[in-house]
Amino acid sequence: MKVAALRPPRLRTTETEAEERRVTWTELFYDLVFVVAVAGIGERLLHDSSLTGLLAFIGLYVPVWWAWAGFTFYADRYDTDDLGHRLLAVTQMVAIAFMAASISGDETGSSTAFALAYIAARLILIVMYLRARHHVTETRGLVTGYTRGMSAAVLVWLISVFTPPPVRFVLWAIGLAIDFYTPYALRNVQAKVPLDVAHLPERFGLFTILVLGESIAAVVAGLSPLGWTVRGTTTGALAVLLATALWWVYFDNLDGSVVRRRADQKKAWKPTVWIYSHLPLVIAMTATAIGLEHVVAAEPGHALPAFDRWLLIGGVGVALAMLSVIEIATESNIGTRPRAAIVRLRLAGALLALLVGLIGGAVSTTVFMGLAALVCAGQVTGDVLLNSAAGIGRALDQSASVEDDLESEDFGDDDIEDGVGEEDSAQADVEEVAEPVGETE
Repeated sequence: MKVAALRPPRLRTTETEAEERRVTWTELFYDLVFVVAVAGIGERLLHDSSLTGLLAFIGLYVPVWWAWAGFTFYADRYDTDDLGHRLLAVTQMVAIAFMAASISGDETGSSTAFALAYIAARLILIVMYLRARHHVTETRGLVTGYTRGMSAAVLVWLISVFTPPPVRFVLWAIGLAIDFYTPYALRNVQAKVPLDVAHLPERFGLFTILVLGESIAAVVAGLSPLGWTVRGTTTGALAVLLATALWWVYFDNLDGSVVRRRADQKKAWKPTVWIYSHLPLVIAMTATAIGLEHVVAAEPGHALPAFDRWLLIGGVGVALAMLSVIEIATESNIGTRPRAAIVRLRLAGALLALLVGLIGGAVSTTVFMGLAALVCAGQVTGDVLLNSAAGIGRALDQSASVEDDLESEDFGDDDIEDGVGEEDSAQADVEEVAEPVGETE
């Protein structure tokens, strides 16, 4: 589709379209810069296997994800994919690229560049919203609240540029807290400006795919220096199996209908929880990917360091726990899926992951990798069995309903007897009328 020169923003989520709205090529291209950013954050954790490194990993991940989410929420409501929107999106991509480039530098210099790049990305988003405010008058209340919140957060980030660490990082946390609180403070206004139940979940799913791709890349990176050894190939295959299982259980249960708050819905915790739970989910999946690389690249005969072991299995456990939270928050038609059973399955998987972490130091890396993969494979098996049982149950319910309908339409014995009696009476009346007619003839 060719881009229109200028097509002002409009509220897309209230329009009635012939087909479900899908992700645009611009959005897919936009996501590429986050592939690099997430890889850069993961690379930093790979080379700093410590608690400090983990905290830095999380601290950098949150603003990167929030920059992506901010653009995604805007595009979900107002994207017309015109020339103006594309130019602003590409300009923001440049800012995100600078964020990614600053991640691997020294602490003071890189954090300054990171903050300035994040400020630039948020300022561009503010310009996008001001453009929407001008053209979409019915949402000015929401947009005004958004721009005020984002401006306050940007101001805090700007102050952080002139302060040394660790005070700088405290200011980052305050700025992010303002950013995260702003949508919640405007929840009543947001209810009048819905999100797209097809487009937004697809966007979150694409970011999850992006993160899961890091697991495959980690396996390849871990195997490269090892050569074709039995232990390396076995561990690598198990690592791919683990990543596949996480993909399976997320996308087989993905239902984003919850993101649109109903008019009669007084509390908005489910849409909020569904959206925000994806942040710890993708952080955990990325940590799992780094853990996979450590395990695959581990030297034979050497015990896996405790931090590397817990990075992998802890990431799996947190990911499964967050999937249970997303499942709890997800709304669906009653009886379509055994949601309560799936939640229990996810929580059981998280507990099993904890157990594997506790005993992982006493077994070889291959056995440890096999146990971790087995936990995730069990989730897939449980999903298949639960969904199959639910499908059989629905089929039986439908069959019973059809039988009940048929029985309600059948005549009872009394009705049949009454019908026979009426037929005999009618035959007698005909014979009585026929006799006089014959006599006359």
